[in-house]
Amino acid sequence: MALLASFMVPHPPLIVPAVGRGSERQVAKTIAAYEKAADEVASLNPETIIITSPHSVMYYDYFHISPGPGARGSFARFRAPQVTFEEKYDDKLVDKICEIATREDFPCGTKGERDPELDHGTMVPLWFIRNRYEGGKIVRIGLSGLSYRDHYRLGQMIAEAVDSLDRKAVFIASGDLSHKLQDYGPYGFAKEGPEYDEKIMDVMSRAAFGELLEFDEGFCDRAAECGHRSFVIMAGAWDGIKVKANAYSHEDVTGVGYGICSFYPEGRSI
Repeated sequence: MALLASFMVPHPPLIVPAVGRGSERQVAKTIAAYEKAADEVASLNPETIIITSPHSVMYYDYFHISPGPGARGSFARFRAPQVTFEEKYDDKLVDKICEIATREDFPCGTKGERDPELDHGTMVPLWFIRNRYEGGKIVRIGLSGLSYRDHYRLGQMIAEAVDSLDRKAVFIASGDLSHKLQDYGPYGFAKEGPEYDEKIMDVMSRAAFGELLEFDEGFCDRAAECGHRSFVIMAGAWDGIKVKANAYSHEDVTGVGYGICSFYPEGRSI
């Protein structure tokens, strides 16, 4: 079975009320869109939730997939230790992805885990999803310093593994957009910041996934984005499939871009 759907989502911890303590209200539009996306995930009743996160274990020349039966995490680093997660991994799907990567001599696997705890790039999407849907195991995958085309190729392998096991799966591409949208933002302002956000939202709203590979890496670095490679992996998982895109929201009020979109295979109803 091919992917049921995929979602491009941000991961600001402040969006979780226990962390934001009221400041989350400034991104109300993003919260509403996130809740819509989570409702859609729940309606699909997936067996597996695949999450690519820029804050999972990352290597320059290797894609790390979290190993083992599962993992725990909390927002203790963000002054909310009471918000906890205990997730089971879909180890059979992990094994299948690794098997395909080995066959293709592709640098991807479960070796080199440095920190087994769930990262906030994984937990923020899960916070919204788990408020609505308790089922499904997860697969957590980190990014790498390899090329965009390698990230796209990984997405293709993920889709092959999903098909091979006939999994009902959704793909969550976790990633913020530019961190340089406002002078008061965490990294100040750069003209490439709003340029990146405008361009990525246009590309994703059209599901023009091939254009993701054409972004100049220097431009992306100057924009201080963190999700581009995550989005590229997701794009690869849709390779050869006609996709319908829905852009739900974009906000930049914190100086960081938050974009939410959904992607469904053409012909599937939401």
